[in-house]
Formats: sequence, C-alpha cells, structure tokens
Amino acid sequence: MDAFVDSMIQLLIEWGLPGMFIAALLAGSVVPFSSEVVLVALVQLGLPPVACLVSATLGNTAGGMTCYYMGRLGKIHWIEKYLKVKKEKVDRMVSFLQGKGAMMAFFAFLPAIGSLIGISLGFLRSNIWLTTSAMLTGKLLRYILLLYVFESAWEAIAS
Repeated sequence: MDAFVDSMIQLLIEWGLPGMFIAALLAGSVVPFSSEVVLVALVQLGLPPVACLVSATLGNTAGGMTCYYMGRLGKIHWIEKYLKVKKEKVDRMVSFLQGKGAMMAFFAFLPAIGSLIGISLGFLRSNIWLTTSAMLTGKLLRYILLLYVFESAWEAIAS
C-alpha cells in the first residue's frame, strides 16, 4: 500500500498545480492523504508558492465541502458505508457543534476530526457561505504556516 501512495504522490507532483489541487482535494475529504508533501515538493521544485497555496487551499476546501454536502444529504448509512464514519461520532460532533455556528468550519483543517466537522455542519445545515469562508480561511492559514515552518527549517539546515 505504501508503494501505491508513494507512486500517487510522485504522479501528483509531476502534474504540478493540477496535481496539487487533486492531492489537497483528497486530503480535504475523508481520504487519508498527505497534500503537505506535494505542496512542499512543488515549492522546492520552483513552482510559485502563492500559486501552490491557492491550488492547495481551493482543493482542500473543495474536499472539505464534499464532507459538508454528504452531511447535508443526511444519509447516515451512506456516510457510514462510503466515508467510514460511524453514526455515534457524527452524533457527538453534532451535539458539540450545536449552537456554535458555521465559523467552526475554520477548524476543518484539523487531522482526524476535520472531516467530521464538515459532515456535522452539513447535518446542522449551517450557512453555506459562512461555512465555506471559515473553512477556506482555516485551510489557507494552515498551509501558510506549513510553508513558513518548512522554509524556516530549510534555511536553518542550509546555514
């Protein structure tokens, strides 16, 4: 399985910005995938960091919004079958998010619970525009922080 994932990452890196978008889309949904590796590799290969950030952010937000729409459909058996997320987890997250609002989508970048946040906000039928905006902002800031930390570490190693 690792060889498959490594091959997929390499292929997406070769595809450049469209590959970045696809990697981020997968990572933003419930598919366990590392868009960070593709982002760092593309920036290291000389692609413009801003273009990479835009591609990663839009792809990751689109992936997160697929979770939102699955929740909005309200078909818990689909979510359990296709997304492999148990009803109990969705119920607990829905209870937690009750009354907190769409701005909680900002935290959809968090590993392990990010997809669950999107699904739950869909169940709650949170405002689509606020949800999308908050999710995009959180994902963008995460990618910016990732590149900043990587670049700082790279400079420290190179010195």
